[in-house]
Amino acid sequence: MIVDARNKEITLGSHVRYVDTGTIGEVTDSKIENDTSWVKIDKTNLWYLANKLELLNDEDLKTNDYSHDKDIDIEAIKNSEKMFEDVEISSSAANGGG
Repeated sequence: MIVDARNKEITLGSHVRYVDTGTIGEVTDSKIENDTSWVKIDKTNLWYLANKLELLNDEDLKTNDYSHDKDIDIEAIKNSEKMFEDVEISSSAANGGG
């Protein structure tokens, strides 16, 4: 049996949150390797240590609206990055109060 950080059983199709980054997704696979439990999440298609996950219930999903989490728009990030390409950073640009 694979359990989360709170000792709740994780099953295929469960929704979980990775506690270190807040990544949320649906469990698509699980395995136990060398006495370590792993869970694969659909959002990232990566494996996570099960003891670093929190099982989410239906109330968590409704309250925080995780089920409608939008994908990141990489092109928008690249475009906003271009706005900062010509910014000059200098040690004399501002003085601190300390």
